Amino acid sequence: MGDHGVLTGDSARARSIRAMFGRIARRYDLMNAVITFGRDRAWRRAAAAAAAVPPAGRVLDVATGTGVLAEEVLRRAPRAAVIGIDFAMPMIRAGMAARRAPRLRWCLADALVLPFPDDCFDAVLSAFLLRNAGSLEHAIEEQTRVVKPGGRVVCLESSPRRPGPLRPAARWYMHRVMPLAAALLAGDAPAYRYLAESTAAFLPPESLAQALERAGLRLLSIRTFMAGTVALHTAVKPGEAPRP
Repeated sequence: MGDHGVLTGDSARARSIRAMFGRIARRYDLMNAVITFGRDRAWRRAAAAAAAVPPAGRVLDVATGTGVLAEEVLRRAPRAAVIGIDFAMPMIRAGMAARRAPRLRWCLADALVLPFPDDCFDAVLSAFLLRNAGSLEHAIEEQTRVVKPGGRVVCLESSPRRPGPLRPAARWYMHRVMPLAAALLAGDAPAYRYLAESTAAFLPPESLAQALERAGLRLLSIRTFMAGTVALHTAVKPGEAPRP
């Protein structure tokens, strides 16, 4: 579901995740549309709006995947300069083939060691990155480091379903229906079983908000979508941006 991952060193897990997303790159956007009933674009539009990018701002999209979120940012701020980083070269190639955006620059990079100086972006966004990170804390700390004071960090992420009457249906959909759809459309059911399992093991929205605050960010809002299975966190780095 959505943009995905992060280099986590040369561990077996990192290599497995990188290979998995490389395998599904060509059908990635199609699968996202199918498994979210076409809502994934709306969530990314909400994330782009939450970033409050200045008209000619500098933006970093971490784990850009095929660049859908970066594209939404540029639709709102056509004069912005956006860098999209990802750890899977097949995803970058798929994105470059699908999107003709001269103000989007692609970069193969590690979200745990961002190759940028401190305080250099007006906004940093990620979609469906954090649950894949080898270190959640380091991923958030790096985003906090590179965003300017007064700039926003926006995280769109899948969330474990809260206990309630809809939880069994949500579990059935994620653990049964999504892998079946993936097998039929992308030929890779394990990739979407991984999505279900990593979502179930991830933090609920309130705990993720606390992780953002521990990194030095100030939480502005939490929005949830799709019966609480997707959460959008918006936070700001305290302080004022330095004058040019």
